[in-house]
Amino acid sequence: ISADPKHLGAETGMIAILHTWGQTLTHHPHAHCLVPGGGIAPDGSWVHCRPGFFLPVRVLSRLYRRLFLERLQAAFDGTKLQFFGHLAHLVEPAAFARHLNALRKVEWVVYAKRPFGGPEQVLAYLGRYTHRVAIANSRLLTCDQGHVRFRWKDYRAGNKSKVMTLDTAEFLRRFLLHILPKGFRRIRHFGFLANACRAAKLARIRAALEAPLPPPPAEAVNYRERCAILLGHRLDLCPICGGRMVEIGPVPRAQTQRRAAPRCDTS
Repeated sequence: ISADPKHLGAETGMIAILHTWGQTLTHHPHAHCLVPGGGIAPDGSWVHCRPGFFLPVRVLSRLYRRLFLERLQAAFDGTKLQFFGHLAHLVEPAAFARHLNALRKVEWVVYAKRPFGGPEQVLAYLGRYTHRVAIANSRLLTCDQGHVRFRWKDYRAGNKSKVMTLDTAEFLRRFLLHILPKGFRRIRHFGFLANACRAAKLARIRAALEAPLPPPPAEAVNYRERCAILLGHRLDLCPICGGRMVEIGPVPRAQTQRRAAPRCDTS
């Protein structure tokens, strides 16, 4: 759509991040997409989008609906889908076709807007989810007597912090919903941000915009600094008092004395 001269007339890029959970660990798959407000024209120049407008969301939503349902049908035809519980009847081709026909008649929503706090805020928000699954340790309160208690934020109640209690089996069931299959990528890059062409095309964009090269990122010298960059908290600070912890040395592993195998009288 962005390459169409009726809209932007340029190749844009995108970083898509799959997010599958809500605050209570329920299955809520959706994708956050970071898209620059412009693209590379065929002559190599940079094309800015119009102020306050990028691409028509209705066109985007209908294209997304068509592509999604086409690939869903292809997965069904290739026997790559499994149905359980109240969806078990969809294993029948006629029932699955009726289900897709109903979805084609519904207006799908593609939500596109500028970030309220700027690009830095969006990157910081999404960066917390790229290397973490479902819930942070800081939200866990207790795990005893077969139950898990954790904090969650109720967005419908003005972001009020609440506490939820689940039995251990249900907590594990919800958590395991968000572990992706082996080889499934959580982050994908498209357009001029695709891995195969990103370096060359970003260089062309900087030249077109006469933008300076970004400073090289500072390399973390140890695992503590890498953890601070990725997760936002430091391992060398005490979680209770906030003081800096001093490394004294490793705790030696307990020595276990091997016992002789019991003799078995086979006489």
